[in-house]
Amino acid sequence: MLSTKTGFPNESGPIGIFDSGYGGLTILRQIRSLMPQYDYVYLGDNARAPYGTRSFELVYEFTLQAVTHLFQQGCPLVILGCNTASAKALRTIQQKDLPLLDMTRRVLGVIRPTAERVGILTQTRHVGVVATPGTIKSHTYELEIAKLYPDVVVTGEACPMWVPLVENYEYDSPGADYFVKKSLDRLLEKDSLIDCIILGCTHYPLLLNKIQKYVPQGVRVMPQGEYVAASLKCYLERHPDMERRLSTGGQVLYQTTEQADVFQSNASVFMGQDVSAQRVNL
Repeated sequence: MLSTKTGFPNESGPIGIFDSGYGGLTILRQIRSLMPQYDYVYLGDNARAPYGTRSFELVYEFTLQAVTHLFQQGCPLVILGCNTASAKALRTIQQKDLPLLDMTRRVLGVIRPTAERVGILTQTRHVGVVATPGTIKSHTYELEIAKLYPDVVVTGEACPMWVPLVENYEYDSPGADYFVKKSLDRLLEKDSLIDCIILGCTHYPLLLNKIQKYVPQGVRVMPQGEYVAASLKCYLERHPDMERRLSTGGQVLYQTTEQADVFQSNASVFMGQDVSAQRVNL
């Protein structure tokens, strides 16, 4: 029997992936590449994006609405494919809201998997993070990395112009060079020993060519998608009870809070293929 909401089997459900806009599509793309057998629902709150400059309270409120919606779509597991939501809302949702919503479901973020990996990769033990103002202000990367690798020095740099560059199709323009170089120069002026730079926003992989152009030789740039995908695969191997609850039809349902045709046009750039979406209200 199929769910009237999603078309996925009622006895199992898809993995939900949420982002404030389009950046989480870079996470979805990597997860699907590694685990194409599962069904997925991608939800973009594009009508209220960006989240990067919003208050903790609003980000939490919006993220909880999104998680609740994805649970209603039958998702046993939801990934917050948004650094701002992971930084400002994940812990509260896990500790406060899940016991009230459904203790058998899980909500995971993108910051912890990246923090776990960076401590293995850095040689100098000096790490940089470029992210939205909200993520930098939360100090979540510093806190998560410190829990795992207390000897690692973390330096952050807010990049408020990077997301607009991506969402306005300017990520490959000469103007992007100016803003990318300016932010990276500021970061490396703060700490010249940095040998790994975390792209702490899921939009930033579209700027990867520009970023690599302006980082010194020997500095590793870390897009999150592959680390999150690998971490999720390991999580499901460690939790076979959750893995058994996931439907395996290889389908993807795209949902957005903005006009579907606008989302489809932009999302196709991130996914490298045509995307069909439906508009939803949260």
